[in-house]
Amino acid sequence: MTILSRFTLFVACAILAFAVPAMAQTYPSKPVRVIVPFGAGGPADVFARVIAQHLTEALKQSFVIENRPGAGAIIGTDAVAKAAPDGYTLLVMSNTHTTNESLFANKPYQLMRDFVAVSPINYSDLLMVAHPSAGVKNLKDFISLAKSKPGALNYASSGPGTPYHMAGELFKVMSGTDIVHVPHKASGDMRSSVIGGHVQMMFDAITVMAEGVRAGQLVALGTTGSERSAVMPQVPTVAEAGVPGYEATIWLGIMAPAATPSVIVDELNAEIGKIMNRADVKAAWARQGAVPMPMGPSEFDKYVRADIEKWAHVVKASGAKAE
Repeated sequence: MTILSRFTLFVACAILAFAVPAMAQTYPSKPVRVIVPFGAGGPADVFARVIAQHLTEALKQSFVIENRPGAGAIIGTDAVAKAAPDGYTLLVMSNTHTTNESLFANKPYQLMRDFVAVSPINYSDLLMVAHPSAGVKNLKDFISLAKSKPGALNYASSGPGTPYHMAGELFKVMSGTDIVHVPHKASGDMRSSVIGGHVQMMFDAITVMAEGVRAGQLVALGTTGSERSAVMPQVPTVAEAGVPGYEATIWLGIMAPAATPSVIVDELNAEIGKIMNRADVKAAWARQGAVPMPMGPSEFDKYVRADIEKWAHVVKASGAKAE
């Protein structure tokens, strides 16, 4: 290497060394897009808006939610994968994404190659509900009906690979029932199908389904956590109501395009951690059955990788397909 080449390399490194701290000090200097690859009104959308509102207040720049649902979250996720890695496009993700890693062989991106983990948000139980027209009052009734009519009952989801889809597949395997999966483009469409009586059953976030049950639109069959939910303590878990060992949850997090500067990732993680630690946020989420998940970026990275492996086993055991 010539003296000139060494000098050029030294100057480039020096510029980079000064540029990274400067970037951290000026970020964000313009509005940040937060892409939610799910429909409006679902838990990802609801909690993303809470995070975006508080980030806007804390960092003095707008964090703008953009819903881009479709293809089991692949459409919106791919848009973020192709975005500049500068911290101005973020992804709201869930265990839909970790399931998709084994469910979709030909996705245009790979989660742990094309994204960097920023921060988890929270997790919550799901609620298994049926339309009143199904004529069941509890989980045992539903299982008996499903076993008496193999392939005649349907369950809705917001798309292949979503927690609602995988909760249904896991239920089928563990209950020994044959129920047909009916995927929808978004969670709102899924809810409309079941509330309208077009599809008999679904798993949905307890945070958004509790009111529908209280209003008599749906019949609660069970919650999916290891313990009864504080939101609906009168409803037994699926495990205690007829499928021992059953457990499924939905969790949410934030990722950014790979190569996003670590100073920006760390800043976002710190600010999101502060939001999760707010007493008012904790209280509001507790009323909805959501539990904060504070982790640093590296810890969250390990969590996501472990969840990918977990759902790969479930996909294989259930024979789940990307319809």
